[in-house]
This record gives sequence, C-alpha cells and structure tokens, in this order.
Amino acid sequence: MSAAGPPPGVDTSSGGGPPPGVSTSRGGYVDPNWPFPGGPNDAPVIIYGYTPSFALALLATILFCIYFIVHLFQVIRHRTAYFCTFPIGLGFEIVGYIARCLSAKVNPYNLIYFILQYFFIVTAPVFLAAGIYAILSALINRMGRQYSLLPPKIILWIFITSDVIATVTQIAGAALIGVKQKRREDPTSANNILLGGLAYQVFAIGIFIILSAVFIWRARAQIRHAGLTLFIAAFSTATLLIYLRTVFRLAETAEGLGGTLSTREVYFGTLEFLPVVLAVPLLAVWHPGRCVGSKISVSEKDPNAMVELNSRG
Repeated sequence: MSAAGPPPGVDTSSGGGPPPGVSTSRGGYVDPNWPFPGGPNDAPVIIYGYTPSFALALLATILFCIYFIVHLFQVIRHRTAYFCTFPIGLGFEIVGYIARCLSAKVNPYNLIYFILQYFFIVTAPVFLAAGIYAILSALINRMGRQYSLLPPKIILWIFITSDVIATVTQIAGAALIGVKQKRREDPTSANNILLGGLAYQVFAIGIFIILSAVFIWRARAQIRHAGLTLFIAAFSTATLLIYLRTVFRLAETAEGLGGTLSTREVYFGTLEFLPVVLAVPLLAVWHPGRCVGSKISVSEKDPNAMVELNSRG
C-alpha cells in the first residue's frame, strides 16, 4: 500500500481495514465474511460496492468462450473480414470476466483484478458495435443505396471513427480511475473522462439507430423479397440490446463510484451482462456472412441494383 492513509470515514483501529459492511464516500465496502488482505495491490475497501458473484462471472466466462469460438469459426468460414471486430469484442469480454472471477474467488479487494475487469468489460461492446456498423453498410450496398440517408462508406467511416474516439476516451478514463484508486485520490476527474467517452458512444449509436430505422423502412419490400426479414429482426434487436447496455454504463458512470447503479450487482447482471449475452447469439444464428455476404462492397456497375442474396435470412 502507499503511505497515504485510508479514505475519510474508514476506521482502521480494529485491524488494518475498514469495519465490516461500511460503505465509504469513495465507493466500495468491506465484506464481513472476507478479512481485509492488506496486500500491496489491495484497496482498503471493495470498490465494486459488493463482493462479485463467482457464479455470474463464471457463467459469463463460459458463455462468452462458446460465443467467441462460434463467431470466430463463422468469420473464418464465411471470410467475413468486416465482422472480425465481433470476436475481438468477445475476447475482451472473456478477459474481463476472468478477472471478475478472480475478484470473486481470490481477492475482491485487489485493484489489478478490478481494473482489468472494468477496462475489458466496459470497452468490449465498442468492438461489438463496430461489427454492427459494418453490417448496415453491407446491407445498404445489397438492398440499394437509394434507400439510405447516407452512402454506406460514409456511414462506416463515421461510426468507426466514433468507435475509435469512444474507445480511446474510455480507455484513458478507466486507466486513470485505476491509478487514482491505487493512490487513494479522488477519481472524479478520471470518471468524467470515462463519462465523456460513454456519452459520445450513446450519442453515436443513437444516430446509427435512426439511420438504420430509416433504411429498413424504405427498403422493407426489398428485404422481404431477399428473405432477410428474420435477419433484420435479429440485427435490430442486437443493436437495441447493445444500446441499452451502453445507456446503463453512461447512467452508472454519471452517478460515480459508490452510486446505486454501481454498487448493486443486480443492475450489473441485468443491464450489462444480460443485454450483451442475449445480443451476441442472435448474430451467431443469423450470421451476416451467411445472410448478407462476405464483403461490404458490391459491384459499382449498378450501385442501386439489389444483389441476389441467400434466402436463409
């Protein structure tokens, strides 16, 4: 531990750690059934605000490992390079939930485990969203570009750029939060950086949903003709689920560490874990490589012509 003293309001006179079950202004609490370890990488309180559920973390790790294998196999099989960010995002989920397993089973006070799970779980959906952006671009090329408010290349580059900005900002914020917590300093400024990245991501995905809705409505006849109605339903549902999860993270971050949303695992389970774990298999069953095609672009000879698609939508 650093030479700095414990956070305000934490009584260490009875054994080196804060008293059992006491929440602090900096977030976190002490599990009465888990003695304070006092190691060099341990915070004086459990920053989560609870001791993470090992069952939930293990279930998430297993499911995301299965999804990762399925999606990676399909990306390779269908040669869907534009969708490769999806298995990357799933890899991030796996690392994050493994770190969460370690927090739950080995040491919930450990800052390294907390930072790893926080960083990877928060940033993973950025890569999932990038795959979703690429799907819309591929759909526009195949259904007809006249149905879209913007050209597919413009849509792809605008939202991929937005993803990069959101990712860099969230990485910086998450890393600084870890540094501040280790030094027992006020993490408000770092939290605000993370908040800015999440707010930008919520805004960008909101605009993407509007563009997608307009395109799907205009191209509805072509979509039915191509047999892609179920695929569009899966794509739309997955997009909304990822959006729900991002809105939750924005609200959680706006409250700050120690807020209600961040210190109740039920919110994490239902608004972080569940939306992502439901969205991912939808795009495995209706994989874009099989339903839409292996490439985003089609022949430029007739950009408004619909390409004949696999009818298994």
